[in-house]
Amino acid sequence: MLGFGAYNYEHFSRQLLQELDHMPFAGPQPGERAPDFKAETLEGEMLRLSDFQNKKNVLLLFGSATCPMTASAIGPINQLYDHFRGDDIEFLFAYIREAHPGERIGAHRSQSEKVEAAQVLRDEENIEMPVLVDDVRGAIHRKYSRLPNPAFLIDKSGRVSFRSMWTRPAAIQSAIEELLEVQRARGVAHAIVHGGQDLTMPFSHAALYSYRALERGGEESLKDFRKALGLPARAAVSLSHASRSWFASPQRILALSTLTAAVLAGGLYAGFELRRKRLGLPRNPYRAYERERVRDTDTGTDYGAVGI
Repeated sequence: MLGFGAYNYEHFSRQLLQELDHMPFAGPQPGERAPDFKAETLEGEMLRLSDFQNKKNVLLLFGSATCPMTASAIGPINQLYDHFRGDDIEFLFAYIREAHPGERIGAHRSQSEKVEAAQVLRDEENIEMPVLVDDVRGAIHRKYSRLPNPAFLIDKSGRVSFRSMWTRPAAIQSAIEELLEVQRARGVAHAIVHGGQDLTMPFSHAALYSYRALERGGEESLKDFRKALGLPARAAVSLSHASRSWFASPQRILALSTLTAAVLAGGLYAGFELRRKRLGLPRNPYRAYERERVRDTDTGTDYGAVGI
């Protein structure tokens, strides 16, 4: 069973997609203290989250080179970094497991492989904020929800001020602006802002460009993605054989990306809304299905990783 398997999966599958649909938004809740961690940046600097306590707010982002949601959000996030960086807030990007591993960028088997993948993302997406590389077993990621592309705004007190199930730049910008305004007006370090959390599935014109994340993974990433969405196997094979000609025609890729992203976003969001209405809860209904708490993996024991 996938839920009891290794942290780094070899292939994205329909089972993973279904498990994501039922996956809770775990990790620290709004108002709770953010778990501390230590990791090395791509520049070789060792950072701890606690280094910023009582000094700066921190926007902690998660993603990978093969994650379409990361690819669709990183451009606007780079703009937010250029706008907000300074004495009041630090941006940190934590590089985690591959969302859609393939033959080009596969499941990480060593720290050096993971560092190389992080460098690809940094260079191709022009990321200037510090990129922290989580360890191969996902010690940081496991503390912060295990989802493929969440974001946590941690205030100067070291507690979660706002969190987003998916990195949505517009919601994050509103949360940052509100937090900075509250801190300046009231002289406080901690505040829960923008409702505390955002559970919305993102889907916009930016998703049209997310194909490049799957392309980074390779033909196997594209093939696995189409199969997981239930698209015809024949089409997946045809795409695999004709990948070079497809990639040479951005218009055709954008059309394919529109279809696959719409199916993914629409299906998961519909499932989310259905659960929320059925359970009659204002909070994330996936928490009703949660069976276990996220454990600190510093003990070295393996962990049942689920989700993409």
